[in-house]
Amino acid sequence: MKRKTGTKTSSFGVRGRSNHDSSSFYNSRLYEGIIKENPGREAKGQDKENKTEIGGKPESETIAEVGDKLEIEIKVEVEGQSEIVVGVERDIEIKSKIEDMGNPLPSFCLDKVFCKSSEFMEELPDNSVHLMVTSPPYNVGKDYDENLSLSEYLQFLKRVWKEVYRVLVPGGRSCINIANLGRKPYIPLHSYIIQDMADLGFLMRGEIIWNKTGGGSGSTAWGSWLSAKNPTLRDVHEYILIFSKGSFSRNGKDKESSITRDEFLEFTKSVWNFSPESAKRIGHPAPFPVELPYRLIQLYTFKQDVVLDPFMGSGQTAIASLKSDRSFVGYEINADYILLAEKRISILKGENYQENLEEIPDFYP
Repeated sequence: MKRKTGTKTSSFGVRGRSNHDSSSFYNSRLYEGIIKENPGREAKGQDKENKTEIGGKPESETIAEVGDKLEIEIKVEVEGQSEIVVGVERDIEIKSKIEDMGNPLPSFCLDKVFCKSSEFMEELPDNSVHLMVTSPPYNVGKDYDENLSLSEYLQFLKRVWKEVYRVLVPGGRSCINIANLGRKPYIPLHSYIIQDMADLGFLMRGEIIWNKTGGGSGSTAWGSWLSAKNPTLRDVHEYILIFSKGSFSRNGKDKESSITRDEFLEFTKSVWNFSPESAKRIGHPAPFPVELPYRLIQLYTFKQDVVLDPFMGSGQTAIASLKSDRSFVGYEINADYILLAEKRISILKGENYQENLEEIPDFYP
C-alpha cells in the first residue's frame, strides 16, 4: 500500500492538513525580525547572574546556533555544584534538558496567596512556575483600581509580566484575560499588552475570543438607535492572550496530562462560549468564571504543575488548580480579597468555617 505523504504549504492553498510541512511559510520574509524559539532567552533588562551556560557561552547565544546532530556540553550549576552533560544531540533535546533544570517552588509558596504586589515576586525562584493565568485590574474605577494614566498602567503591568517571565520554566505558558475599553476613542488594551509581551521576549501562541453571552447582550449602550448617526458596538467578548517563554513546546517525559478527548477538541478552538461570573455571588467586582482557568490549566499543564496568578482576586485560579490536581501560588494586594479567596479554597478542601458562605460551584458535567 502506498504510504500517504503529509501536506505542505502551497501557493494555491491546502484543503486539509495532515503531518503538515509549513517550513516554507515560516522561512518567508513575513517572519523576518519576529522573535523565534529560544529556551535560554531572558526578559530584556534582566540580570544574568547564575545562569546556565552551554559550551562556555550564555545559553541565549548558543541554542540559536545549535544545529541538528551537534554534540555539545551543558554545564549545569546548582547550589554551587557543577555537572557536565556531554553528547546532547539535536536542538529539541537541549530544550528538554533546560526545562528539566527548572527550580522547585519552596514549600512555603505552595498553595499560598501573598499579600503584596506581584511587581516583586522574590519569593519565587527563577524557572519555578509552569503556567500563569490572570486577569489584571483594568484601571477603570473598580474598588481595587488606582487612577493611573494609560502609560502608567501599561508600565505597571509590564513590571509584572517581566517577573512572570523570570519565574516561568522554559516553555512555560502565560495566559492573560483582558477586555478592551471605552468608545471615545476605543482603547485596544490587548494590542498594547501583546506588544509589551513581545518586547520582553515572550513568544505569542495565539489568542482566544471568549464569547460571554453566546450571541446576545443585555447592554443597551448601542449609541444612536436605528440610525447611522453614531451607532456603538456592544462588546460581548474578551480576549485570552497566550504566550510561551523561549519555546513553544515543553518536555512531557514522565509527566501526566489530565485533559479528556472531548475537552481537547473543545479547548483547542479559538472561540470559547460560556457565561461570565456574577460579581455579587462571588463577592468580587470582576471575577472570571472558574471554567476559564480550568480550561487553560487542562490544556497547558501536566498534573502536579504549579500555576501562578499575580492578580489572584477571589481565588478562581486557585480553585481551578486544586480541582485539576495542580498547585497554585498567587499575589493580591487587597487583604479582604485574600480572606475571601482563602475561605473559598477552604470550602473546596472540606474545611469548616462559621461564616455562611455559598458553596463553590462545580461546573463539571
